[in-house]
Amino acid sequence: QVQLVESGGGLVQPGGSLRLSCAASGSIFSINALGWYRQAPGAERELVAAITSGVIANYADSVKGRFTISRDNAKNTVYLQMNSLKPEDTAVYYCNADVNLNDYWGQGTQVTVSS
Repeated sequence: QVQLVESGGGLVQPGGSLRLSCAASGSIFSINALGWYRQAPGAERELVAAITSGVIANYADSVKGRFTISRDNAKNTVYLQMNSLKPEDTAVYYCNADVNLNDYWGQGTQVTVSS
């Protein structure tokens, strides 16, 4: 079994920063693409950022220039550095990973941007 555990969410003022982490554990042979999604109340889950095993990243237009996704393969961990946060970034953020050619999701971490 594989587990994804997220951390780093919380309450931050507009313009602030947060760093999310997602660590994979369990019977891991290979991790391919990693990604972060978010879901705001009443909205559908949307892709925020993704990074391939070849370290090619892509971002939603709404976060380009503000968010950075990265991965540490030695730690089986993916990060999301979020800067210049806006109230519209408020959502539950989910980690997604292609591990051993299977799709896994984390439990989600709440990010609230409010003054």
